[in-house]
Amino acid sequence: MPKSNHFISTEYIKKKISEKRIKKPVSGTKSEQKIGIILGTGLGGLVKDININFEIDYNDIPNFPVSTVESHKGKLIFGTLSGKDIIAMQGRFHFYEGYSHSRIIYPVKVLNDLGIKYLIVSNACGALNPQFKKSDLMIITSHINLHFTNPLIGNVFNSTSRSGKTDSAYYSRRLINLAERIAQENEIEIRKGVYATVHGPNLETRSEYRFIKNMGADVVGMSTVPEVIVAHSLGMECLGLSIVTDEGFPDSLEVAVLENILKAAAVAEPKLTLIIKKIIENL
Repeated sequence: MPKSNHFISTEYIKKKISEKRIKKPVSGTKSEQKIGIILGTGLGGLVKDININFEIDYNDIPNFPVSTVESHKGKLIFGTLSGKDIIAMQGRFHFYEGYSHSRIIYPVKVLNDLGIKYLIVSNACGALNPQFKKSDLMIITSHINLHFTNPLIGNVFNSTSRSGKTDSAYYSRRLINLAERIAQENEIEIRKGVYATVHGPNLETRSEYRFIKNMGADVVGMSTVPEVIVAHSLGMECLGLSIVTDEGFPDSLEVAVLENILKAAAVAEPKLTLIIKKIIENL
């Protein structure tokens, strides 16, 4: 029986790990922490704090998708952060790039093959809740999938995937509480709320913002949900963190400018980086 594509990718990565002769390989003993990080818009600076053992370009990994968004570097980074072994994805994949859900979540399968047990996912988003503002941080407590498809279709990983689940099944209550405590201890204001994901790549109209807010979302973005759905099905404990980079308030809607979005992300990045480092330190 031929091997699945993601197993071929995993074998290539494990060979690279062996060639680099890492002292504490990610695929090592069960006692080691297995932490994966998906670096979204606004978290690129975290890479500077990683003690990098080595990197692999997505282009070099057999069957692996390739980032097409300019701000996503397209590298798999192996190293340590806060004294723990981590694998960081510097660049993710989006529906609007033309990728199917099966391709968007492909790296999550590979991370699972490499032994990842905790997955921290970050993103940039637009505020719908009028209490939120640019550069706010938000812990995701639940999501609304407006992609109108699901990565588990035709690919159910275990029996619990089809079961009714509380929000904490997707976003770990333990990790949410830990993130909130760390933010308080470091005097960082942080929100909690519901993240809605849409197709993109264009931002929403006034009517769409109003519609999505009325569905119960606090923020809206274009990523994260497919990865979390699959990570949960594979048994990973997930935490989602968002940076508010623009405001989708229908009555005062302004044209979104990429430069302003990146500026808003840059203001929040040091705070989010600190929170993630402290979370990893406590795992």
